[in-house]
Amino acid sequence: MSDMITADLVDLDLSADTKEAAARALAQRMVALGRVTDLEGFLADVAAREAQMPTGLDGGIGIPHCRSEHVTEPTLAFGRSAAGVDFGAADGPADLIFLIAAPAGADDAHLTILSSLARQLMNAEFTAALRSAGDAAAAAALIRGEEPAPAEDAPGDTGETEDTGETEDTRETEETADTGAVSAAASAETAPGSTGQDSGGPARPFRIVAVTSCPTGIAHTYMAAESLENAGREEGVEVVVETQGSAGFTRLDPAVIAAADGVILAHDVAVREKDRFAGKPTVDTGVKAAINRPGELIGEVRDKAARGEVTAAAADGPAGSGGATPVERGGESGEGYGTKLRKWLMSGVSYMVPFVAAGGLLIALGFAIGGYEINKAPSVMDHFVWTQADSWAALLFQIGGVAFAFLVPVLAGYIAYGMADRPGLVPGFVGGSIALTINAGFLGGLAAGLISGAVVLAIQRVPIPKALRGIMPVVVIPLVSAAVVGFLMFVVIGKPIASAQEGMTDWLNGLSGANAVLLGALLGLMMCFDLGGPVNKVAYTFATAGIAVASPSDSAMKIMAAVMAAGMVPPLAMALATTVRGRLFNAAERENGKAAWVLGASFISEGAIPFAAADPLRVIPSSMVGGAVTGALSMAFGATLRAPHGGIFVVPLIGNPLLYLVAIAAGVCVTTALVIVLKGLRKPVTGTSAQGPGGGTDPSAPTPGAKQPVAA
Repeated sequence: MSDMITADLVDLDLSADTKEAAARALAQRMVALGRVTDLEGFLADVAAREAQMPTGLDGGIGIPHCRSEHVTEPTLAFGRSAAGVDFGAADGPADLIFLIAAPAGADDAHLTILSSLARQLMNAEFTAALRSAGDAAAAAALIRGEEPAPAEDAPGDTGETEDTGETEDTRETEETADTGAVSAAASAETAPGSTGQDSGGPARPFRIVAVTSCPTGIAHTYMAAESLENAGREEGVEVVVETQGSAGFTRLDPAVIAAADGVILAHDVAVREKDRFAGKPTVDTGVKAAINRPGELIGEVRDKAARGEVTAAAADGPAGSGGATPVERGGESGEGYGTKLRKWLMSGVSYMVPFVAAGGLLIALGFAIGGYEINKAPSVMDHFVWTQADSWAALLFQIGGVAFAFLVPVLAGYIAYGMADRPGLVPGFVGGSIALTINAGFLGGLAAGLISGAVVLAIQRVPIPKALRGIMPVVVIPLVSAAVVGFLMFVVIGKPIASAQEGMTDWLNGLSGANAVLLGALLGLMMCFDLGGPVNKVAYTFATAGIAVASPSDSAMKIMAAVMAAGMVPPLAMALATTVRGRLFNAAERENGKAAWVLGASFISEGAIPFAAADPLRVIPSSMVGGAVTGALSMAFGATLRAPHGGIFVVPLIGNPLLYLVAIAAGVCVTTALVIVLKGLRKPVTGTSAQGPGGGTDPSAPTPGAKQPVAA
């Protein structure tokens, strides 16, 4: 770690009062040393990571981190704040702040070193030493391991990993070897409800296997592992952890899993190869729970084992069906079916959108190069001339058409996946393909996905003899579910859905005048309501479904144009507002405004989230009004668009491009004016205003000690 942190990357008197300002101050040190090439781009990546999950930890620690293409080499910067900076931890602000920067293609060795730091942060004596360090050089040396903090474990404890230099893979291998000595016979006899006592023999420790993983896979993954292992040692429980981080993962020995009395899955992304843990008492939670309350999780597992309690799918369903579905893994206990339904649909949409973007842009490029008659070109398999632009245009168009053909099957398949995990994929894709065959389109895909998931869940609830469970996920579930879904789609509900799809298409084609303008205004409101959230995605999916055909109607292309134009308004308006009246925004918002220019121009509505999170009552209504104006004007001007994404970069492909830009400019100006007026009416809180540019007061500055919103 000697090349990752030096005294120049340490600030023992960090004066920042927000997490954005803290990240900027530390990142500037990285830029000065040439470790970061683009300050704004790197900070945008840090903010995007922060939006996934706050990086504050109990104990006064903040660990903003990300992988970024703007980082030249793995780097750590450390700041110590006397006042504390809010990073979203439950116990208050952080005074120890580590900014971890990893290159987009960081190698396993460097990421393993970074994970070693994450584990050290679980050592109270290590953090105490950092708090008392007298100068930057001493703090950097301590972090590098040149002045190792005393171990918190008893002498002779082999669980200690700090400052040993061993890699994560080596560490896991040694632990696996220690706990893997259980004989196969003993492993097989370990019942799910085992209390940790071998019948007729001496007591043995309760055994837990765990998996930890976080979205970035650099810090929380390894801190959670260390926290669980420390808690296990304190309670006399054997805990073996598989860290599924950025540096890959070493699978737990099957014998260790078989001998385990319980399982803890602490993750914010899907656990890889989760089926290995089927049939065990399991606690499934987020990664931060393992960091903050590992003892409680161990207690929950032991209680479940004592009651003989295992997950329903693992106990009753076939192997491979097991445990919570992808939606349930990401949700909260006790969620209603309405919330789950929304998540199931969003699961399908999220997998569908990349096909929309790739296929739509390829088709649009084909039209741009070869004209609108390119859809009548013969197959490039039969006719392709390397030197003719029309041949290349036909190639792009036909590749895009193939990508578009996956939209409905992917939508249906991954809705079913969200409901029933992998067993839902086969009937979902089959049902989606049938929806295309019978011209049921987008509505048919939605129905096929929901039906497929329901059919698989119903099959999994049927009691199956243990001897037959092995063939259920491979043979029985795909066979039965595909047959049932196919029958329902072809014979029962396919025709009514196809008729409804045809009626909706005819209605859209018949829209004109005031009706079209009202539809554009409605779609604009939806695009700006939650800035990339479910309502935004409903409007976007509605638009992309209309152009996901070989020859979309003129109305469908107008809807797509209106949706993209409205989605560009919020970030562009926030960028303009911070430029025109910067004194109404704090320093972090002014910096976010610079990035919002690019995000808005690229049709990334999420660029306005930092502003909406900080001041939702002013920003969101203003954005909705501007989005409605833009959507209505785009429809009134008759602008058309075949590409489902691209922002200003696909303006040459837009019908009536100049009027289209006028519509966007009008919405941006309306939103900007409303935000400035509403913020200008706000009175600063006496005694808490921060210095704005030129020494004035910044009325939007945060109140000292107040919790700050999470920036996107």
